[in-house]
Order: sequence, then C-alpha cells, then structure tokens
Amino acid sequence: MRLGGTGLGVAGLASLAACAPAGSGSDGGTLKMLYFGDQKSATALQQRLQPAVTKLDKKSKLVVTGINGTDWNDFIAKVLTQIAAGSPPDIISVATEGLQLMASKDLAIPLDDYVKRDMKTLKGDYFDDVHPSLIESMMYQGHLYELTGDFNAGNMYYSTDLFEKAGLDAPAADWTLDDFEAAATKIAKVSGNVNAFDWVVRLWGSWTSFMYANEANLVEEGKYSGGDWLWSSAYAGDPAAQGRSGGWKWGQPTANAAGTVEALDYMIELKKKMLAPSPDVGGGQTLQGLFSSGRIGMAIGGGFWAGGLYNAGMKNGSFDVQLFPKWKSQRHLFGNGGYGILNSSKQKDLAWEVLKLLVAPSSFDIISPGNVTTPARKSLMTAERYAETGPKNWDIFYKTLTDHPDTAPIPAPPYYNAMATALNRRTTQAMSSGSAKSALDGLQADLEAAAKSV
Repeated sequence: MRLGGTGLGVAGLASLAACAPAGSGSDGGTLKMLYFGDQKSATALQQRLQPAVTKLDKKSKLVVTGINGTDWNDFIAKVLTQIAAGSPPDIISVATEGLQLMASKDLAIPLDDYVKRDMKTLKGDYFDDVHPSLIESMMYQGHLYELTGDFNAGNMYYSTDLFEKAGLDAPAADWTLDDFEAAATKIAKVSGNVNAFDWVVRLWGSWTSFMYANEANLVEEGKYSGGDWLWSSAYAGDPAAQGRSGGWKWGQPTANAAGTVEALDYMIELKKKMLAPSPDVGGGQTLQGLFSSGRIGMAIGGGFWAGGLYNAGMKNGSFDVQLFPKWKSQRHLFGNGGYGILNSSKQKDLAWEVLKLLVAPSSFDIISPGNVTTPARKSLMTAERYAETGPKNWDIFYKTLTDHPDTAPIPAPPYYNAMATALNRRTTQAMSSGSAKSALDGLQADLEAAAKSV
C-alpha cells in the first residue's frame, strides 16, 4: 500500500467540515457521490440511479465519481485528498475502515435526527431486514453515521475439484483448525503447482481471520455508551440486539499480545510446511485468478468471492464456501459498507432521501450486480440469488452473523490508514524473517505512535 501515514495527517481536515444543521435543503443543483470503482462503472451507476433521483427532486442531478484503489485504505486516502482540495462530495460510500475517521473529524454528519424522524417507516422497511451487528458497526460514540447496504464476513472458500482429488469430504460447519491443516496437507500432495491455502496481506480476511478465531485482536475491544435511542425503537424485542451499544470503541494497541503473535506464528508455520506460499499485499483479485485456474485449494473470502470467481470463469459447483474453522473459538470478522452524508453538503435533506434509495432492496443489484458483495438485507439472501453463480452453501454468509453472535467488525479506529499500512509492512517482515514476535513488537510501537497522533 502506497499510503505512508495518511491516517495520521488529517487533523486539519476538521476545519473543512463547516457545520450545517441536519435538514439543510436542496439548492436544485448537483448532488455529488463518491464511489469505490472505475469511472466507467461510476457513470453507469449514475445513469441507472438518476431517474429515481429525479423523482425525488426534478431539479437535481446526480454525479457519481469513481475512485480506484487497491483496498479501502487506498480509497480513503484519495477521498481525504479530494476533500482537502476543496471538492467534497455530498454522499460518500465508506466501509467500516473509514467510518470512525470520517466521524471523528466531523467530516460526516450523524444521521440520528433523520432516523428518528422516519423511524416509523424505517423500522419495517429497513431495520427489520438488517442484522443489528451491521448497524452497530456503523455507529460511533452513540451516533449512527451510515446506512449499511452490504457486508462481507471472512469465510473459507475451497475448490471442490481439489477436495475431490485429495479424497476429502466437504468441510463441516464445525470443522477445526486441525481439520483445516489436515485438509491442506492432503491438497498439497495433489500437485506441486497447487497452493493448499493462499492469502493476502491486508487487515480484512488475512492472518487476522486466524487472529479472531484465536480470540485476539490488534487493539483492545470496547463499546461506546449510548445508542439506546436506536435500539429501543428500531430493534425493540429483538434478542440479537441485546447488549448493543453506541458503536465499537477501539482501545490501546495489543499487537504483540500472546494470542496475536500465536496467530501470525501459525502463518509462518504453514509456509514452512509448504502449505501456503508467501502472501501478496493488497486486495484479493490475484487470489481469485489463481483460485479460478485451479492453483489454490482454500482461501479466505466473503460473499464478494461468489461473483468474483464466477466472473473469472469458474462454473457453479466448482467451488464452495464454509465457515472459518474453529480455533479457540469460531469467531469471524466482517467488513461493512454503507452510505453517509458529508458535513459540507448543502443538500442534506435530498442526500438523506438518496441514502434511503441506495439501501432499498430494488437498488442492490443496480449498485452491485452479479453477487460481488453480500446484501445487508436478509430478504435478499435467497437461493435464487445464487442459483447461477453459486456457491451451494450460500446461506452461511448471513449465518455468520445470525448463528455466531461473537462475529465482529475488523478493528478500524480513526487511525485506520496508518494501522493498515503498518500491518502490511510488519506482516511482510514477519514472513521474511520468520519471527512473528519481533515484527509484532514493531507493529505495537507503530500503533502506539499512530494512536497518539489522532
């Protein structure tokens, strides 16, 4: 990642977010939205959404700008640059990785007043259809900053062809880390040109998935107080909402704690046993290409891999997915995507109506066609959705939330960009040197410095 310390240098951006009260009306001008993707896709999205925006306000034009990036921290860095240059959007699509940064610098507004105003319709039309863990991850210090539209949990994909060649049965939902390694050992014997397991260096779905299963994290986990205004109305009587709070509070760094070191040590051991290669740095596109060509037996992926593998040429049935294996627990991590309103927007009322449009069921396949992410809405998780692309075991995507209440978002404090950059560098160091402890001691120092700078 070519980001340096982007997450550390944004304190001055708060002055750019000139406060305006919730309810600032439309000036009948251009409504600007930033989108993670190329401009061709952004323009196509703009054309598909414009008719619905016109129905909301005949005078307003939606302009969607695409921002390419290797990963979310790359995207966030470019967004911050655009804001600093004096060209802020009205609506922004930001994943878990950037929410607390935007909120802590007052770049995005809390949606509380809008939600309270429209709660009567939102409860049945939206909240009843979205798991509370996804909503909680979009909160910060008791306030809701985004409406979620999609998410991805770190599950385990596997090649059904390589499993068959290795004489393996499909992994069970309660398989363990020992089962995983036993399967990898058999797959490695199928061909010398096959990686039994492969992974990438990043914060989501990397060795961090093993870290979560080992009940460890890079920072202390806590919860902000507040949020009762939402839980008592939007999720009244829902057992899954019990104990929810005002958002995740990421505390002191714990990068060199015993459980974290043990997780990264395990990755080093997989490499030594020739069950996994040295990982790439960045997104999962390279892995999907190798997986689709039959060169990977298992890899961590979310619902977005379903469409990704299908688009790479894999036929339905040639791959499947299962829960991540159990270590000390079977805890999963997830990343969440949603839409928020920039504080600098002069069309907040219209932006809010567009936000509700963006998370409507009818908009999901307009925004993300082809199963390239997991719907946040339970009602969209159907066998029909995955009939063409697969995988057969598609229902585990949402079961990762409903059946595993300890599933949690990736750590994403306001200094996320610095954390992601440091994690990439120190993980590469560990894999090269063979010393997880030394590398994570370095990461601990990196994160302590980053936390002091925000």
